[in-house]
Amino acid sequence: MAAAAAARHHRTRWATGGAALALALSAVLTGCGGDSPADTAREAESAVGSIASQASEAVESATAEAGRRLDDIRGGIDVKGDVKVGATTVGSDDRARAEVTVDNTDDSARSFAVQVDFDDAGGRLVDTVIVTVEHVQAGDSATATARSTHDLSGEVRAEVARAVRY
Repeated sequence: MAAAAAARHHRTRWATGGAALALALSAVLTGCGGDSPADTAREAESAVGSIASQASEAVESATAEAGRRLDDIRGGIDVKGDVKVGATTVGSDDRARAEVTVDNTDDSARSFAVQVDFDDAGGRLVDTVIVTVEHVQAGDSATATARSTHDLSGEVRAEVARAVRY
């Protein structure tokens, strides 16, 4: 439930960033009546850079929040080596998805919280989510689907950033 709230918060920040980008660009492009084309281009570049920085900060904030959530799991054990992520696909809804497989190597039923990072073709982090897989029996494997919190396009790769068994 907390992860869903964090995901909703993350989506809100991205949506806000997109609205801010549109507003900044329209202000730059409509408010430049007497400026030269070079001045207009510099102003637009500055506005886009500022918004891109805010978007990057949103991803960093979501990543930090995911880390805090995993750190808060009482009795959790780092089991990144027991988790694999499959190939990433982008659906018709423009959300990236990747299948996450957890192996429960413990001698009793356990649950898992897995942080999955989505990177673009350049290796830049563009989204992070937490996937939970509950009540995996001892010695068994189970799967879940990690789904990006906002639209992603182009080549996207998913990787396991952290995994906790509890």
